[in-house]
Amino acid sequence: RAILFRNQNLSGQRQVDISNKLGKIESTFYKHPRSPHPCIFRVSNDEAEGCTRVGRSGWHIDGTFQRKPFMYQTMYFPSVAEGGDTYFVPLKELYDSFTEEERRDLSKLWMVTGRREAPVHPLVYRHPFRANEEETMLFHCGRPFVSGWYRDTNDGDADDANLVNGVDTSRMMDSSTIQDRLTAQIESKLDEIGIRMKWEAGDFLICDNLGLAHYASEGTQACSDGVGLRLLHRTTIVGGEETVPIKPDGRGSFTLR
Repeated sequence: RAILFRNQNLSGQRQVDISNKLGKIESTFYKHPRSPHPCIFRVSNDEAEGCTRVGRSGWHIDGTFQRKPFMYQTMYFPSVAEGGDTYFVPLKELYDSFTEEERRDLSKLWMVTGRREAPVHPLVYRHPFRANEEETMLFHCGRPFVSGWYRDTNDGDADDANLVNGVDTSRMMDSSTIQDRLTAQIESKLDEIGIRMKWEAGDFLICDNLGLAHYASEGTQACSDGVGLRLLHRTTIVGGEETVPIKPDGRGSFTLR
């Protein structure tokens, strides 16, 4: 779900050219004046050099605010900071790490984003490309990125006006309830199924954003005077309609607007 190339020396244009071979670049973030290309999101631990505090709000995949979350992302590190690790966890293995009863419960949940396109996404769905209809997960554990959670209803009590995709949209769970549950599971399983990526200058990563969740460690924001300048050049690539999250029963992401 990720390919790492070390000792690279990529210009902004070269990174964009590679990204365009994977799909369509969709840059939805602030264009820092030090970015080497308009399609590259430049991240740093020095606000004069790039955007700061990125990826620190919670475990997530990128693009949850869109109907089609980002399919891939590329990450290039011209410069690294000591302790500026990124953590990754594979989503199939994360889902499998829950008990059978917990998986049944999680498969009934829908994340209400409330941002930009304001999609409502299934927490558990079929990965669009991986074999054997592999199940994956879609979430953001950062507080600002989730309004709440809906749950499938089978009790017949929901008003038809509020029933969308078998979901009672009149009953929304607090966002932190599920975010905290997911975060606790990830942290308990990270060393077993995940990786704490220690970057080297020149690292270039191509990542399956739909199959891996990630989180920027606290060290990514340590003062550059003490640990070195961290520079990350990132692109995000969107796919076609096949990347709209679809559950095994055919129900997919929807909007209420």
